[in-house]
Amino acid sequence: MRTHTTSHTLRVQSPPGLVRLFLAVALIAGFSASCDPHEPTAAGSIASLTVTPDTTLALGDAAQFIAVARDADGVVLAIAPTWSVVAGGGTINAGSGFFTAGTIGVFPNTVRATFGGLSDSASVTVNAGVLASITVTPDPQTLVISTTQTFTAVYRNTQNAVIPSLPAPVWSVVSGGGTVNAGSGLFTAGTVPGTYTNTVRATSGAIFGDATVLVTAGALASLTVTPDPDTLFAGASGTFTAVGRDASNNIVPVTVTWSVVNGGGTINSGTGRFTAGGVAGTFTNTVRAVSGIRADTATVVVLAVGGPVIPMGLTAPYGIMAGLSFTCITNGLIQADIAISPGSTVTGFPPCIITGTQQLANAVALNAQNDLTTLYNTLFGLPCPPANAIVADLGGTTKPAGVYCTASSIAVSGTLTLDGGGDANALFVFQAGTSLVTAGDIVLINGAQAKNVYWQVGSSATLGTASQFKGNIVALTSITLVDTANLIGRALARNGSVSLGNNNVITLP
Repeated sequence: MRTHTTSHTLRVQSPPGLVRLFLAVALIAGFSASCDPHEPTAAGSIASLTVTPDTTLALGDAAQFIAVARDADGVVLAIAPTWSVVAGGGTINAGSGFFTAGTIGVFPNTVRATFGGLSDSASVTVNAGVLASITVTPDPQTLVISTTQTFTAVYRNTQNAVIPSLPAPVWSVVSGGGTVNAGSGLFTAGTVPGTYTNTVRATSGAIFGDATVLVTAGALASLTVTPDPDTLFAGASGTFTAVGRDASNNIVPVTVTWSVVNGGGTINSGTGRFTAGGVAGTFTNTVRAVSGIRADTATVVVLAVGGPVIPMGLTAPYGIMAGLSFTCITNGLIQADIAISPGSTVTGFPPCIITGTQQLANAVALNAQNDLTTLYNTLFGLPCPPANAIVADLGGTTKPAGVYCTASSIAVSGTLTLDGGGDANALFVFQAGTSLVTAGDIVLINGAQAKNVYWQVGSSATLGTASQFKGNIVALTSITLVDTANLIGRALARNGSVSLGNNNVITLP
């Protein structure tokens, strides 16, 4: 039996050249894609785009948003989308997706990423955050007495972003200077000038902020010319001064123009230095000071003959002299020159005011101190009649001209009246072995003048609160003027200091 096998051969024909080229390109493209999967893919291959996260931020805080692209098989594709904010809430970096919260509220689908024809969005909720600070403005603020200013409070959170929507603060005044409406922040300056540091306070919960207020004197309301009256011998000179005050009686610095309107002599229009003429008489309201719309006058009595006086020497122009220092707290006015030697310390100016020159530890001050020593010794050496021994408080008494003395302290409580007896040269000298302490006033009548009154003090002198004193205090050690004490005369301290409190005025006699 013969077996027969048939064999079949399959022939495959090679494809044409164009087909081979297409296959080669396809193979190369597939290989390239498999070798570099991170290369940005054409938009047409993206099937979905997802933006995350939906988030809650504090005002001023920031967040990084992410866009994830996938193809139809869910494979993540690397892309570089364009970022934008479409519904408010803050700002975003168009390239990086870094978002900063800028507005309080709920902002659905506001952060958008776009790539090719696809986009997706995320929602943001922005809250105020935690209150961290309160800033009060304006700070500082300068106000004239009794005027008003509305203060405002700016809230910031821990990101230092301004919070616009918290409840209004509670307003208060913590360091004086005026009053404030607790709800509105409307502040009314008080009537006492000064610097009130961190006084206006806004409080919310446990957080507060402060502002400083500087209260200044008001507009000039009045002028007062002193001395009034003044008695001068024919040809003699004296200096008038003018004190300006506002409606609350605070001292206001002024520049005045002086004139003589009813005869009696001549005056320097700038300095107020008056020289009596040769005709004796009473010249009523003749010395006139003018500043703006405000004016005041003083009367001058001109005497035909002179009389004995104690020479002041080089101490004459000084309202204050001291061996060590001169201090003033506030609102003091020294209407004269000052001299200190051998010390040189002057504190409190400003806010206190010295209208004259200051001679500090120089030859001028030293020469004046030498004359002060001579003046002190002259007063100390004057004979005191036994009948004029001071044995009690001088307050409530009236004294004629003379020398009065005690080995201990002189006290003046109430009013001491000095009676010139019609003599404009009547001389009054009071010698205190130790101290001079006052709690009252000096009143001059019948021609007595402050320039002819001398207080020689063996240690220190103290003019008590609101004391209105007259005369030249010549103390071995120190002189103190307590609050609102005023002196028409001189405070001359040989070895120690002169100290002023609040609202003191010293005027040359």
